[in-house]
Amino acid sequence: MSIHSISTHSSISSHSTVSRDDIVNNTSNNNNNNNNNNLLTPPLNDDDFAPQAYDPEDAQSQLSGNLSSTLSRAESLKMVRTETAKSLKNLGLNKVISIADPIRPSNINNPIFPEEYTLETSTGLVPVETLHEIGRSRSKAQSGTTSSFNRFPTNYNQDNEDDEDIQLEKEKEKEQQKNQDLDEESQSSKINPPFDPEIQFVTFYINDPENPHNWKPFLRWTYTIILSLMVVCVAFGSSIVTGALGPMSEKYHVSTEVSILSCSLMVLGFSVGPLIWSPLSEQIGRRPVYFISFGLYFIFNIPCAVAPNIGTILVCRFLCGVFAASGLANVGGSISDMFPTETRGKAIAYFAAAPYGGPVIGPLVGGFITRYNGRISLIFWVNFAFSGLMWIVGSLIPETYAPVILKRRAKKLRNETGNEKIMTEQEAAGLSLKELIETCLYRPLKFAITEPVLDLMCFYVCLIYSLLYAFFFAYPVVFGELYNFGDDLVGLVLIPIIIGAGLALLTTPIIESYYVKMCQTRNPTPEDRLIGAMIGSPFPAIALWILGSTSEKHIFWVGPASSGLAFGYGMVLIYYSLNNYIIDTYAKYAASALATKVFLRSAGGAAFPLFTMQMYHKLGLRWASYLLAFITTAMIILPFAFYKWGKSLRKRFCKENFSAFPDDDDE
Repeated sequence: MSIHSISTHSSISSHSTVSRDDIVNNTSNNNNNNNNNNLLTPPLNDDDFAPQAYDPEDAQSQLSGNLSSTLSRAESLKMVRTETAKSLKNLGLNKVISIADPIRPSNINNPIFPEEYTLETSTGLVPVETLHEIGRSRSKAQSGTTSSFNRFPTNYNQDNEDDEDIQLEKEKEKEQQKNQDLDEESQSSKINPPFDPEIQFVTFYINDPENPHNWKPFLRWTYTIILSLMVVCVAFGSSIVTGALGPMSEKYHVSTEVSILSCSLMVLGFSVGPLIWSPLSEQIGRRPVYFISFGLYFIFNIPCAVAPNIGTILVCRFLCGVFAASGLANVGGSISDMFPTETRGKAIAYFAAAPYGGPVIGPLVGGFITRYNGRISLIFWVNFAFSGLMWIVGSLIPETYAPVILKRRAKKLRNETGNEKIMTEQEAAGLSLKELIETCLYRPLKFAITEPVLDLMCFYVCLIYSLLYAFFFAYPVVFGELYNFGDDLVGLVLIPIIIGAGLALLTTPIIESYYVKMCQTRNPTPEDRLIGAMIGSPFPAIALWILGSTSEKHIFWVGPASSGLAFGYGMVLIYYSLNNYIIDTYAKYAASALATKVFLRSAGGAAFPLFTMQMYHKLGLRWASYLLAFITTAMIILPFAFYKWGKSLRKRFCKENFSAFPDDDDE
């Protein structure tokens, strides 16, 4: 399909007669003037030039009517420029459907143009018919392959080329393969009806200021810091109550286990929220989701502060977790929206520290409030103020999700041009919010059941996240009961975890630079992302061995406190590395894979606090820590095993290759 035209404006005098030849000649002149831009004007129909009866009494009105009709017709033919097959090939597009960047909506089945949300073109529009010209069709998108002839070996014996029997056999095989391909294409077309060839997909322009990748680095990093602070706010809110479990039990006359539920239920809400906010963000964008969810989180801190009984606190804390989960579910996506794949690793590293740094600050603040004020309500009012601040600041971040930005642009172009065929592929697929929710609910659960590779990685992430919350409830036993520390000092002992996380943030740029250099020398694989996990995996085990070995009355408190340094360092490296590994391994459905991770991680984080204190009381300080150390030590081998055998494990156990590197199994 050629590039379509811009406009036809006739220079028509009010004192002359409008004839067919005048308009045709004028149209021809316009086409010649626009020839350098490869623009063509759609031809006018013969009906537009039907002979008109001349009435002397109504000559002026007839002339005016013809002029108005011609201008209206010319205006209705106004169309925007679109890409050609040649221009797409110059941009590097071909008939092979590439694995999409995680920025693509995860619910579009068999896309023919996944590059729509990251590609920049000179015209901003790519017709479906032009995609057909380079060999793309919806029926072929499922396999992600080229045409059938590429499946035949090209290294057959040339000496037998003239052998008639061999030639006949080859022709027969080709004919059978051709018929098979036609049958597959026909069957796939029934499942995935082809798009209207007149549809034009919207893309960003070259150096488009609305493309988040083109925003100034200062702005992108400022937004990254704000988004990371939103995650800190969410994680901070979940753990701040751990500094006041005793006073809460006394005020509401409940056991310590019931008070612990105020933490566990909010973390449990983190596992439910992503199933709501992730699909909604793909429909309406990141910014509205943050505004709605954080606004509700902000509001529901009020009933927690004024609650007359423990039941009100528990219900509202769970709802706070559901609403605040948008930060955990979508912030990683927002950061990915702003940074290309090659440079987003450093930004993701800072985000990776937020879900683990935030919970450490919570007990520190909660402990000091309890020690010097004693009011349980003040803890919730502090959380209310922090969430309100982040709600306001987060509202200043513009929309970052490319599919939604382009949907708004497509709507604007439809209104301006009157061309209803201008849209995004997401709109062309006709996905409703109901279908979106069903897809985002079903696939994460399906992955949790059918993808053992993902399950192992999620289990490791879940273990590390659960151990973090275990520290919050083990430290009051170790330092509160053994060393007689108050709630404020117990919170201070958590500072080494923050220091360790900070050291990990200094290490991640080095790992990321090594990864970029490696990508320049050879094709990368998802397993290359595991370098950080291999470095970090021994440290959580070391931390627990130190904690168990030094939890003795005669040993200075710095001994067990130093365990937090090793744990914080390994924790961030492992999470950062495995997060990138999951994205690269399940790039085609990265959002669903990450939703599975968040669900399992939060479920583990909610469960561990319920038995940690009892475990330390029953087994003793040493053997409770040793038990966790044995489990963590056994997991050290996991990133090393996947680094060596990950490709073969994925090939054997994954249902299909979802990887960002579709050819890595063929190397």
